[in-house]
Amino acid sequence: MRDVRDRPIGVFDSGLGGLTVVRELVSALPHESVLYLGDTARCPYGPREPDEVRRFVLQIGAWLSAQEIKLMVIACNTATASGLALAQQTFDVPVIGVVEPGARAAVQATRNRRVGVIGTVGTVRSGAYSDAVRALDAGVTVFSAPAPKFVDIVEAGLRMDDSALESLMSQTTDVFVRPSFYELARDYLDPLKRAGIDTLVLGCTHFPLLSTAIQQVVGPSVRLISSAEETAREVRETLEVRGHAAPAAARPAHRFVTTGDPEEFERLGSRILGWPTGPVEAVGVEELERLLTPDPESMASARPEEL
Repeated sequence: MRDVRDRPIGVFDSGLGGLTVVRELVSALPHESVLYLGDTARCPYGPREPDEVRRFVLQIGAWLSAQEIKLMVIACNTATASGLALAQQTFDVPVIGVVEPGARAAVQATRNRRVGVIGTVGTVRSGAYSDAVRALDAGVTVFSAPAPKFVDIVEAGLRMDDSALESLMSQTTDVFVRPSFYELARDYLDPLKRAGIDTLVLGCTHFPLLSTAIQQVVGPSVRLISSAEETAREVRETLEVRGHAAPAAARPAHRFVTTGDPEEFERLGSRILGWPTGPVEAVGVEELERLLTPDPESMASARPEEL
């Protein structure tokens, strides 16, 4: 059995968006290895029912646990909102989500104590960010709005352009300058601006890839918060406290796995990361489903705080 310090950090998301978290992890923890699973065959999670998302969390968590990871990161806001507590109760390694780190960063950043959150329908409906912010500072008011089509826009942008990601997201491309995008963005964001927010949480791991365009719509006075950097900080602190951080001389080896098309994941994932993923492995949804199929009756009878 490998020394726990040499084991990888397991990270998963519904697709490609969680690679924004991996990018921060690799930057903050250059000696750590990362094992990433993108469930692109079942993406997106946002419109799905919470019970279904919880099943996915348990299945993927079981697969990652079998790979001898030392810590698990749920790099998906919807999966964190629906399944973080259940995963923490189920698996033997620390499990960290992206909601609480993002909420903490927002509480620290806001000056007028009025915070906006945009995310998938599932994330907003769960109230996870509102609950997390109130737990940190009951005096902060949270205004939430679903922005599901932003995910589609990011996916379309990645697939239609072969330029560097930074150029794609910050310069004028057909995806982001067309009036229909800004009309959609204003529909999502104007109610939050009218509420007087000074801080906006990008409550989906896809959304940091749209940060330049979102900033243009909300204006320079609104601070954008991505939970990726704060999540990386929490991972580092957890590993250090437990004595599980990789040695400074460690040579990291990253693995990327998808339930979808490995070649497409390699191409698009490399653009998000800014460096090559290398060959991407494939795991079938059927294999994940065989690993763990939770009892629906036990899930239905569990108390909300356990789920």
